[in-house]
Amino acid sequence: MIRFLIGTVINAVGLWLTTTWISAIHLAPYGGAGFWTIAGSYLLVGAIFGLVSSIVAPVIKVLALPLYILTFGLISFVINGAILLLVAWLSQLIGSPIFSIDGFGHEGLTITSLGWAMLGSIVMSVFSFFARGVFKVLRIL
Repeated sequence: MIRFLIGTVINAVGLWLTTTWISAIHLAPYGGAGFWTIAGSYLLVGAIFGLVSSIVAPVIKVLALPLYILTFGLISFVINGAILLLVAWLSQLIGSPIFSIDGFGHEGLTITSLGWAMLGSIVMSVFSFFARGVFKVLRIL
């Protein structure tokens, strides 16, 4: 359980970095612009991202194994972008505008295109790689 909570915080900070650095990816907080509502919104979308990454992503990656072999692994950028689009869609189902990538719906996570989603997934992957490495060195994770 502690690993999931730490992973959610890492995902939330990665989402914050992604929305800060990439102007086409937005997160509109639930319930106002206060610090706790913003932090809670990032944690909620981070938890959704963690669940999708742990349940859906392995199945997709196994099914796409021939594409991984044919493209020498470059298809992973497209698959990770598609997973971020799935998180955007799932966050829109909550019913309030929260995480959006331009051009991908009116509420929740919206992404303009798969290209922005791929760039966002690269930012999140790099941050997650380093953050998890730090937590493993500190023997927290």
